[in-house]
Amino acid sequence: MNYLSAEQLSKNFGDTPLFQDLTFGISQGQKVALVGHNGCGKSTLLKILAGKIEPDKGKVVLRKEITSGYLSQEPELEDHHTIKEEIFNQQNETLDTISAYEDAVNQNANPEKLQELIEKIDSLNAWDMEYQIHEILGKLGIHNLDNKISELSGGQKKRVALAKTLIESPDFLILDEPTNHLDVEIIEWLENYLTNSSITLLLITHDRYFLENICNHIFELDGGKLFTYPGNFSYFLEKKEERRVQRQTEIDKAKNLMRKELDWIRRQPKARGTKAKYRVEAFDKLAEKASEKIGAKKMEVGLDAKRQGGKILEISKLSKSFGELKIVKDFSYVFKKMDKIGIVGKNGVGKSSFLKIISGLDLEYSGEIDKGQTTKIGFFQQDKFDFTDEHRVIDVIKEVAEVIRLSDGSELTASQILGQFLFPPPVQYQNTSYLSGGEKKRLQLLRTLVGNPNFLILDEPTNDLDIYTLAVLEDFLMGFNGCLMIVSHDRYFMDRLVEHCFVFEGEGKIMDFPGNYSQYRDYAEAKEQEEKQSEKPPAPKPEKKLKEKTKLSFKEKSEYESLEKEIEELEARKEELVSSMNTEPDHEKLQKLSEEFNQLSELLEVKINRWMELAEYAD
Repeated sequence: MNYLSAEQLSKNFGDTPLFQDLTFGISQGQKVALVGHNGCGKSTLLKILAGKIEPDKGKVVLRKEITSGYLSQEPELEDHHTIKEEIFNQQNETLDTISAYEDAVNQNANPEKLQELIEKIDSLNAWDMEYQIHEILGKLGIHNLDNKISELSGGQKKRVALAKTLIESPDFLILDEPTNHLDVEIIEWLENYLTNSSITLLLITHDRYFLENICNHIFELDGGKLFTYPGNFSYFLEKKEERRVQRQTEIDKAKNLMRKELDWIRRQPKARGTKAKYRVEAFDKLAEKASEKIGAKKMEVGLDAKRQGGKILEISKLSKSFGELKIVKDFSYVFKKMDKIGIVGKNGVGKSSFLKIISGLDLEYSGEIDKGQTTKIGFFQQDKFDFTDEHRVIDVIKEVAEVIRLSDGSELTASQILGQFLFPPPVQYQNTSYLSGGEKKRLQLLRTLVGNPNFLILDEPTNDLDIYTLAVLEDFLMGFNGCLMIVSHDRYFMDRLVEHCFVFEGEGKIMDFPGNYSQYRDYAEAKEQEEKQSEKPPAPKPEKKLKEKTKLSFKEKSEYESLEKEIEELEARKEELVSSMNTEPDHEKLQKLSEEFNQLSELLEVKINRWMELAEYAD
């Protein structure tokens, strides 16, 4: 069943075409990722498909009987709303009823009102949705629903917008960078949620684990055209390379043929009308094809780094608090040459604050930080640009260096290094206001690197960067001859680059873990399982199985008859509980009845298993 059809879609940005004549469809059950370079029009295409903007040409048809949801990169929320008003303000009878029920429970409403709402939820079959709403809010860390949207941080707004979109439970979901500003645990939950859901999905994300584990189709927007790949991200990479090689072969053939045709064109009379018109037109098309450049847009980095001395950076008994919130407590560490460290921890535990202390931007702390004389720190901060929209792109780099020294000893001008970072000359003399979010991020990153630091601190460098830029950045950082500290929610990025992690455990505690992010997660999950096992009471020794028996002993026969009566009584009590749960208006009593029901069900299962074991030998 086709959920969405796009026909001949075209869109221009000013006089520049973003894409032309795109035709494609998305079927029920498909989970599609849209990939492409920053600035190629991915977000614009999603906005067109979601009905937020109109195409210059073409049309989008969404199947009438399905519902759709859209999450933009920047949350579209009303600042004067509370979180609850924002989430439940959707003109949905089921959500309205659940919201009214939650209010009635919290406000100790009269039993008649509560009973009326319970019956309505029953009629709507909405208890599963109520449970799902609580799960989504809990997993996304949204607890106080009375907080105003205007009081939330950017990351909190993103989580509220995501919760609102998921709670709608649409048939078709469009997500633009859903993992931005989320901590890793929430990303892993969202990945599992979408993987196990039957929802049809179209998303943009640079998180390669996300792409690999969720998506079964890849759409690539490249050069204004759309290429489709029926498989996951690994399949896409393999087939993309095959397409590139095939296209390059075609271009090489076109060049060879063009040389022959060019010789024919030159040998003909100068009057154009005397030449075979069809052959001249064919030559023009051939020339256009031969002039194509495959893979020309490739970012290359080989910047020099200042040589490090014997002492790099030494931290001794570092402590920092904001009121009652402890960021760091008595932390000590001596950095070694080529240290590659990942900073791990939930949002709000102080990772960014720690980086500001190390970089020297925050001097309000206790303890000592001793930086070596040759240590030069480059600090890339998330969502902070050292330029305004009025700056020209080239001036952003010239402010740091007119000439940049490379690792091989050669030098490049500011314009040349910008070209290597995918900023062609026409763009270099434009104001930065014309750049996309990812392009601004790339420009700020280049500004940080051209200072030739030998101690790089990167705070969320992967947000808004496309997967192609990320791959090249990873290659550069893997060969970086200095120390590296990274905060990133991109698990693949962390796994490739870091060798050990500073794990922020809360209350100022920082653990130095010897491994990358995935190795730490494996360790943390194993530790969590061990703790759960240690909290459980010792399991009762299993009853010895009857071997080679033909009948029950007197004691076992008595147990068998007793079990039949016990099972009958337990089943009767279970029916009573079900009846009580359907009519009980008091929320607290309903909770107690539910707990008793679960305990009784477990006990009943044990009794029935034992009865079946004895029944095998009963007369």
